[in-house]
Amino acid sequence: MMIPVRCISCGKPVGHLWEKFKERVEVKKEKRKKVFEDLKLNRYCCRSLFMGHVDLFDTVARFKRA
Repeated sequence: MMIPVRCISCGKPVGHLWEKFKERVEVKKEKRKKVFEDLKLNRYCCRSLFMGHVDLFDTVARFKRA
């Protein structure tokens, strides 16, 4: 759904970096490795959080609660 505010493993705040990461990778077509280094996401747990995240918010928002 939405990116967690903190990394699940180490507790580093990462939620504020999601929009920057998404813009630079999808819009500007930069390499993920360079973006991770620029955003100071050095730990593998934080990187895996971003690599494995699937943004489903728009899909779920279409359905109304009964």
